[in-house]
Amino acid sequence: MSAPVRIGVLFGGPSAEHEVSCASALGVARALSGGGYRVVAIGVTRGGGLRLVPEPTLAGFLDGTGAERAIDDRLTVTGPAVELRAGPRRGTALVTAVDSPGAVHAELDVVFPVLHGPFGEDGVVQGLLESLGVPYVGCGILASAVGMDKVAMKRALRAEGVPITPYVSFDAQTYRATEDPEKLVVGLRRPLFVKPARMGSSIGISRVADGDDLAPAVEEALRHDTLVVVEQGVTGRELECGVLGGARPEASAVGEVRVTGGWFDYRQKYLGDVDPMVVPALLPDDVTERIRELSVRAFAAISGWGLARVDFLYDETAGELYVNELNTMPGFTAHSMYPKVWAAAGVGYREIVDRLVALAFARHANRPTSKGRTS
Repeated sequence: MSAPVRIGVLFGGPSAEHEVSCASALGVARALSGGGYRVVAIGVTRGGGLRLVPEPTLAGFLDGTGAERAIDDRLTVTGPAVELRAGPRRGTALVTAVDSPGAVHAELDVVFPVLHGPFGEDGVVQGLLESLGVPYVGCGILASAVGMDKVAMKRALRAEGVPITPYVSFDAQTYRATEDPEKLVVGLRRPLFVKPARMGSSIGISRVADGDDLAPAVEEALRHDTLVVVEQGVTGRELECGVLGGARPEASAVGEVRVTGGWFDYRQKYLGDVDPMVVPALLPDDVTERIRELSVRAFAAISGWGLARVDFLYDETAGELYVNELNTMPGFTAHSMYPKVWAAAGVGYREIVDRLVALAFARHANRPTSKGRTS
C-alpha cells in the first residue's frame, strides 16, 4: 500500500483577507483529510512568518472536537516558527524549524495555497513554490498576478475579445497632481465603482452615485493600493461561474448573488445573516451557455490553470454580459459560491480538491525545468 500524499495547506497571510483564508483553509483541510491525504497545515502570520499547526491541534480541527470557536471555528496561525526549503527528492519541499535548521517537521509532495489577496493570490507565493520545485494547486505566477491586478486583467480580457465594462485607471501620483478628480473619469457614466487595483473580497471598494463626491472613494481605494480602477456601473444581475481544469478547462453551473444596496460588499459576503446566493441562477439556457463559454475564454486569456471563479454583470434590458473579474483562489468554505456552483454541476467538494491536486501534479510533470533533471 502506497503512502498517502502529503499536502501542505498554506493559509492566513498578511492581506486584509486573512480571516477569509483561514475559513477557506479549514474546509479544504477537512476535505483533503477525509480523502486520505496527509495534511500539514502551515499558517502565514499577518507579518509574513510561517507557523506550523501542531498535529494534535490540527486533528481536533479536522474532526470537529477541537474547534474552540477560535476565529469563529477557523484554523489559527499558531505553532512553532518554520520555513519551507527544497526537499532532498525532486518535487518535494521540507518544512523545517527556524530555531533548529536541521530539524525537519514534514516533507511535502504538493502545496495547496489557500491564500486570498496580496502575497498569496498575486504570484508571490507561487514564485516561492516554483523556486522550491514543488507542485502546487492553482494558477501559476503569471495568471495569479494578472488575475489579481484588475488593470492587467482587463487588458488581457479586452485583447481576447471578452466583454468588459468601460473603465479608467490611475496611480496615486496622477491623482495627487490633479486639481479636479472628475477630470480623471471623463466619459464614464455614474454610478461608478472605485476600487483598489490589487485587492479582493470587495475591500476598499466604493460606489459613487450621482451627486456623490468622487474624492473620498478614491482616498479609500488608495488606503489599500497605489493604483486605482474606476468602472462604469452596470444596472443588472451579478452572476458567477466556476472554472476547473488545465489545458481543457470546464465551466460549472451558474450562480447568482442577490444583492442589496446596489452591490455585493464585504459585509454581505461574510457578515450577513441571509445567504444571498441562488444556485443555479434562473436564466435562459442561451445566457447560461454564453456565461460558461465566456468563463473558459476569460480563464484562457490570463493563462489560468487549476481553478478560478469568473464574475459577471448581466444587463437584462440590453441583453449584454460583462466579465467583471476573475478570482484565481475563490472562497472555499462549504458556503462559498465556487463549491456551490460545482455541486450544482454534479461535482462535490471532495472531488474538486482531488482534481485540483491531480492538476498540480500534471502541471509539474510537464514544466520545462523538470525535464531531464536528476536531482
